[in-house]
Amino acid sequence: MAVLPIAEILARGLLHFGIPGSGPFVQHLTLWVAFLGAALAAREGRLLALATTTFIPEGRWRRAAEIFSSAVGACVAALLGRAAAELVVVEKGAGTLIAAGVRVWMALLVLPLAFGLIAVRLVWRASPRPLGRLLAGAGLAVGLWIGQFPGLLQGKPLWPGLAILGLATALGGPLFALLGGAAVWLFLGAGEPIAAVPVETYRLTVSATLPAIPLFTLAGFFLSEGQSSRRLLRVFRALFGWIPGGTAVVCAVVCAFFTAFTGGSGVTILALGALLFQALREDSYRERFSLGLLTATGSLGLLFAPSLPLILYGIVAQIRIEDLFLGGMLPGLLLLSLTAVWGVREGMLTGAGRSRFEWREVGGALNEAKWELLLPAVVLVAIFGGFATVVEASALTVLYAFFMQCFVHRDLSVGRDVPRVLLHSVVLVGGVMVILGAAMGLTSYMVDAEVPAKVLEWTEGHVHSPLVFLLYLNLFLLVVGCLMDIFSAIVVVVPLIVPVGMAFGINPVHLGIIFIANLELGYLTPPVGLNLYLASFRFGRPMLEVTRAAVPMLLILGFGVLVITYVPWLTTGVLKALGRG
Repeated sequence: MAVLPIAEILARGLLHFGIPGSGPFVQHLTLWVAFLGAALAAREGRLLALATTTFIPEGRWRRAAEIFSSAVGACVAALLGRAAAELVVVEKGAGTLIAAGVRVWMALLVLPLAFGLIAVRLVWRASPRPLGRLLAGAGLAVGLWIGQFPGLLQGKPLWPGLAILGLATALGGPLFALLGGAAVWLFLGAGEPIAAVPVETYRLTVSATLPAIPLFTLAGFFLSEGQSSRRLLRVFRALFGWIPGGTAVVCAVVCAFFTAFTGGSGVTILALGALLFQALREDSYRERFSLGLLTATGSLGLLFAPSLPLILYGIVAQIRIEDLFLGGMLPGLLLLSLTAVWGVREGMLTGAGRSRFEWREVGGALNEAKWELLLPAVVLVAIFGGFATVVEASALTVLYAFFMQCFVHRDLSVGRDVPRVLLHSVVLVGGVMVILGAAMGLTSYMVDAEVPAKVLEWTEGHVHSPLVFLLYLNLFLLVVGCLMDIFSAIVVVVPLIVPVGMAFGINPVHLGIIFIANLELGYLTPPVGLNLYLASFRFGRPMLEVTRAAVPMLLILGFGVLVITYVPWLTTGVLKALGRG
């Protein structure tokens, strides 16, 4: 996936023509990477789910919850696998070509294969005991049985099945099962073929821009698995460590840098949390402050290019991704600045450790980290200089990060470490992409049922001011952000709010930045904000302690989100200055 876009850049620049079939092959490779990654995530027990099982006491009740949620997940995976198999048969009959004699049905084979593996793995991991696995396996059998009768649910009440899906998710079942299961259940109730769900999954995963997500994710993993975080920490400490709260400011900047490339706060907290927490504690920052700061800053980079949520939002909302990159710059800097101010306040109140400013240390740190510091410039120049598309820029970023970590700094070994980095990256991408595919199926049903039109009609009948609409939108997205991961929220919710935003005359890029900023805030919102669980796991602290520590940052960033919402110039100013607004 990385080699073909690089070859495309070189061929276009040197030979003045592209490589036939390069784009379609990369898009279909995304499908394979995504769903083989999902199967690997199921094998390792890393399919994304709510961490609500932590509220269930150890023992019989937790084991029962795990068996039940696994059975429901296996049932949904079996249904989706059967639906995907039907799609393969249809496409085989159609004989559609990708390029160079390769047919679409060959690429689609990964869908039934992956869903079948996911179903089997969910059954196997449901319990270490044969009886538990047998009970979970009954769910798989039920899914295969239901798939044989397309009209089974037509005209019958659907709420019992939807309630079972909701309960299984609340008990720790995988999120793809909730979204994909709801989509299949609703299509069955409407008498529609369930193959409509994998059709939408396929349509999303072969989007022309979507390959940028797995490629940027891989680049982020190359950075986080090496010593880049230590080098960047040294640079920013040398530059800002002399000011009050300097180490806190440095931690916020480093987290924002890494999140922009890895695409998720989870990777940042898990990969950098220990290093940055130790740096804060060594400089005598209070433990509660340090815990709250790192919990919040894990998602600070989501508004900076090349943030993966910005890319996905552009795909779903059908607006230029480059405009979202530009529109997110000032809002992202605002949230980062507010966090820095809070860090400076902490440093002034507690007298936390500061370091002397020394030109020799600044020069040495900049020289050591020059390759990392050049990376954002490489990405932005490639995209906005017209040298590369977003996907080609993501491939260039992978090559740059790989070369830097393996041959310049030699933090990673090509033979020993690169396969491990690839595996970790593919598992994360697979866990996210299987949710996106399922969410697209649910979105397709809502479009068929004219839900966006009904939402628009209701909103226009009850809300008459754009300012009031934006306030309601903030509250709604805050709830969405603490209940759903940001990627599935984009796929499910964006088609609902974009028509309403257009009706109220809100700039599409501004609406996108409001959306991402609110979802970023949702990571900190109890009871199920994702960052709270990740920080609790990473730092070994009780959930309640992490929540209390994060409250000040939640309020500060909440203020920032309101400013972003009601001062549209922050988003549109750069665009207008460059003639893109």
